[in-house]
Amino acid sequence: MSDDGFIETAGLSKVYAFGEVEVAALRDVTLSIPRGRLVGITGASGSGKSTLMNLLGGLDTPSAGTIRVDGRLISDLNKRELALYRRDTIGMIFQSFNLVGAYTALENVAFPLLFAGVAKKRRRERAAEILKAVGLEGRMHHRPTELSGGEQQRVAIARALVNEPRILLADEPTGNLDSKTSRQIMEILADLNRSRGLTLIMISHEQALLREFSNEVISLQDGAVVTREALR
Repeated sequence: MSDDGFIETAGLSKVYAFGEVEVAALRDVTLSIPRGRLVGITGASGSGKSTLMNLLGGLDTPSAGTIRVDGRLISDLNKRELALYRRDTIGMIFQSFNLVGAYTALENVAFPLLFAGVAKKRRRERAAEILKAVGLEGRMHHRPTELSGGEQQRVAIARALVNEPRILLADEPTGNLDSKTSRQIMEILADLNRSRGLTLIMISHEQALLREFSNEVISLQDGAVVTREALR
């Protein structure tokens, strides 16, 4: 498969059942995202943004349609295969930092490597490398309560990168941050996209930042794609 279709969805739909009521969270979404792109996703609350991210990240399975990543049919994987896909291919960042309060920044970042069977010494070395890459070399041994919101989000970014994923999914990563810190986080993510060739898909309500940093912005409404705008 060419890089023009690194991530591909075809007729992707997700329906949730609440008793006898069915709610279509995503409707017939067909996308092709090249490798190494920074793609912004926007839309009102309930438009299907997080559902799309959860499907791409292997956290949920579609009701209909397919997802392919680098030619591999992700939508048909079983639970064990999805877990390996999440571990080896996907990094995820959320609006809430989801850090373990009792752990230092270094320990939070190193934690995912435990499940990958990486030796303790290498886990700490790798975590330190990534924390340095996001500008936190001086804060590695601080716990979350000793860090600012922006610093906590940098730890969360480092944790998402520690397994060297090929795809980074960010769901409102600046939602809990002030405007200055939001820009700093966006600059870090954009630099990671450029310098590491990461394919980055990001949900955000901050239209100005999305348009400034993204290669393309996709707008969702009522679970369907309504516009795709190529920016650069």
